Amino acid sequence: MSSQAINKSDVEHEFKRELGTYGGQTAGPLVICICGIHGNEPAGALALQRVLWRLHEAAPSFKGELVAFAGNLRALNGGTRYLSRDLNRMWTPERLDLLKDRACEAPTEPEELEQRELLAVIWSALTRKRGDVIFLDLHTTSSDGAPFAIISDTLINRHLAMRLGVPVILGLEESLDGTILNYINELGYAAVGFEAGQHQAPSSVENHEAAIWLTMVEAGCLPPEDAPDLLALRRKLTWASRGLPPVLELRYRHAIQETDEFVMEPGYTNFQRVQKGQALAKDRRGEVRAPESGLLFMPLYQRQGEDGFFLVREVRLFWLKLSAWVRQRKLDRILPWLPGVNPLPDDESALVIDTRVARWFVIEICHLLGFRKHSQEQGRLIVRRRRQSPEHRNVTA
Repeated sequence: MSSQAINKSDVEHEFKRELGTYGGQTAGPLVICICGIHGNEPAGALALQRVLWRLHEAAPSFKGELVAFAGNLRALNGGTRYLSRDLNRMWTPERLDLLKDRACEAPTEPEELEQRELLAVIWSALTRKRGDVIFLDLHTTSSDGAPFAIISDTLINRHLAMRLGVPVILGLEESLDGTILNYINELGYAAVGFEAGQHQAPSSVENHEAAIWLTMVEAGCLPPEDAPDLLALRRKLTWASRGLPPVLELRYRHAIQETDEFVMEPGYTNFQRVQKGQALAKDRRGEVRAPESGLLFMPLYQRQGEDGFFLVREVRLFWLKLSAWVRQRKLDRILPWLPGVNPLPDDESALVIDTRVARWFVIEICHLLGFRKHSQEQGRLIVRRRRQSPEHRNVTA
């Protein structure tokens, strides 16, 4: 491999939908890895091929099964982010209902075919589960920067992500609709999104490899001694993200459309500190400035995309420990007794909050108790309890 970019020869061959499997003979966790949901992110596929090759070569004992799937296969083999629309924005309930209604009809666009095929192999794998289910969604970014993990903030997701030793980002699922990670979380399974670094950096492949091995060990599939130098893997990820807060929360998303003619200013990296009012980009209306101070997150340096940049800030570990304590004691049951808070009819997992009555720290309290923002309009906020599968409900973290 080149020291500058992933060697072109590594991605010239065609990937298959199922990159491979290992295990399956012994009951245990099912670990499903998905890569290439964006086709211009080949590092995850290359890392999974390496891990699978090493597993089959060394043949260690294995509890459960590892399954690896390519997401947007045709875009991945074509080296483009997507063909007609972003496959990682198509996993909304409305879109999935439409797929069911059109099950007997020919797909109308390439990503519809991709989604149908990916759904089919995921559900086929789930029929084989004989224990916990853990999803690992592998990504890279267009900008340089440290690796990080993205989760919906359930205790099992938090536990798995923090064991990787990289910054963990909370709250992204409240800003992005239709991601496959949101879909998996709504099913109630443990799921971690792992962003390994810049799209073409060889270190991104290596970071993905480390995350895959660590996840298999943490899940209980593989004894620590059978992973290749587990301590070195942990050190690699910890060193790559040195100096960064362990947990951050999303504060701002700068959504864009193609007609905005958005162009990020050159030289910004993931987790670079920026000040309120600092010029970050330009669009057809002029300069785009930071609405508040914080850490810049995922600045856009590619042609396709719907997110110009995000801003994040540190979450103190005290609040994480407090939220784990109150959730383990099911103190979320007190919320419907508070002024301005009522159960949402026909949805036992959701609450509707009158923000004209409940005015102070509403979102913060909901996050603390394990709820996420579902929708908000003038004076009315709907929050929904984050789902957790029965297998993981006794997890403490």
